[in-house]
Amino acid sequence: MPKYRSAVIGCGGRAYGHANAYQHVSRGELVACANRSNVARREKFTETFGITGYANAEEMLRTEKPDLVHLITMPDQWRELMPMVSELGVPACLVEKPIACGVEDWRLLCELEAQTATKFGVGKQYRWHPGLIKCREVVQRGELGKIYLLDFSCGMNLSAQGTHIIDWAMSLNDDSPIVRVFGAVSGAESLDSTYPAPDTSSCQVLFENGVYGSWNTGFISPRVMDDDAIYKHCRVAAYGENGHVCFEEFSGWEIFTNSRAKNHRTTPDEWRENNDLAQARLTEAMFDWIEDDTRPVETNLKLALHQFNAVLGIYASAISHEPIDIPFDPPIDLDSRIREVLSRS
Repeated sequence: MPKYRSAVIGCGGRAYGHANAYQHVSRGELVACANRSNVARREKFTETFGITGYANAEEMLRTEKPDLVHLITMPDQWRELMPMVSELGVPACLVEKPIACGVEDWRLLCELEAQTATKFGVGKQYRWHPGLIKCREVVQRGELGKIYLLDFSCGMNLSAQGTHIIDWAMSLNDDSPIVRVFGAVSGAESLDSTYPAPDTSSCQVLFENGVYGSWNTGFISPRVMDDDAIYKHCRVAAYGENGHVCFEEFSGWEIFTNSRAKNHRTTPDEWRENNDLAQARLTEAMFDWIEDDTRPVETNLKLALHQFNAVLGIYASAISHEPIDIPFDPPIDLDSRIREVLSRS
């Protein structure tokens, strides 16, 4: 059976995670990459993986005709590149998170999602991490009984890691949609960063199935290990009538129920191996979707846009000091309004 042809747009550090995963991918092969801003970076990537390099992404797509594109540039480039991928008829595209930087991005991508034939997935690969899968299986088998609370937090801001951990939480809650957020934010420093968002956020979430969530980002989030690196403090836990499960990306996982107690601490080498394995499983899930329209990847664009709509709802809630129902139609000036509020604090 011929393998699917895959290509990468963007050759920075995260691109290596996508490419290394192909050691575990059976149905696809990486054939090309494109990076327009840094020749040395592109050449290093092509030499590392033995593939063809291009300075122009459009030229690469027209020449190589890949089945799957890994889009791994900075998020402010999605608005240019995702419509191009769609217009050139690429069957599938896996985009890194976050899917948007603000209201205008979100609106454009909602329009794209409604009309494109390209199958867009979002790179929230940790749904396929062995530790999170173990926790999810416990929940799905009903071992926790009724779920009362999801608690999820990260050391970085809403844009950098917050959209990642809401996906973890939803994966433990059967992807029940978010129906209400009530949040507060603080700090304007990171609004002008690569991943623009308030420095911190704290939010109460209500899901459609009645489960509540506590969603915290930034330095107000709990430290989950003895390490000062802010990106290492990602955590999700589900609490039910019969116990709890907890997954921490860099630390490990824990299962505590009426019938068993088990935990596992993760080593740095194991983290790298599991990250590659999770990325490979996400890539294979994209191939499943190419083969069968009825099997969309779990981290699809539609779900990611719903999750980012909740982020926009947090901003509106922080301004109005009231809960915001989701779905939410954000005003076009919401980004400037939250910036103004934060600049006064």
